Amino acid sequence: MTPAAVVLAGGASRRMGRDKATLVLAGETLVERTVRTVSRRCAPVFVVAAPGQPLPELPGAEVLRDEVRGLGPLPATGRGLRAAAAAGRERAFVCAVDMPLLTAELIGELADAAARVPADVVLPFDGRDHYLAGVYRAGLADRIDALVAAGERRMRALVDAVDTHRLVLPPQPALTNVNTAAELEALRRR
Repeated sequence: MTPAAVVLAGGASRRMGRDKATLVLAGETLVERTVRTVSRRCAPVFVVAAPGQPLPELPGAEVLRDEVRGLGPLPATGRGLRAAAAAGRERAFVCAVDMPLLTAELIGELADAAARVPADVVLPFDGRDHYLAGVYRAGLADRIDALVAAGERRMRALVDAVDTHRLVLPPQPALTNVNTAAELEALRRR
């Protein structure tokens, strides 16, 4: 099974003080790095960005724009899943742009698990859920719309409302996300 990819580029991060998507690590922006990684295992690739958010050229990816800035990852995920369904994909790997150590191997492991189990969502679990590194059924877009209309913005609201399978994994660098300037600097020094 080849899932689509939905990369949530977001906008400015309160904790970072700037847009994570355009932060540079090892000569490329985090969004370029993420698109390159997911493209190894997923097709098509959709990047969901905030209205007016500047992004570099992303060959091989289609940029979708959120209608309203700042509503969080749930509505952005719904937009991406709707695009994946329109592209004929049953499932999509959904990830945040702030996971610079993400690997195609991890995506493959999750996609393989999603092909074996009838769950709506397959999440990696290494002591905590990683909502923005999971495989989601593309048909969940309407469910997401209903949750957003009811005032929800958290991914947990969706995961708690549908059949979710947690793939237990040991802690691994591929699930690391960058939330502060210090964390990004530590990766630069590696």
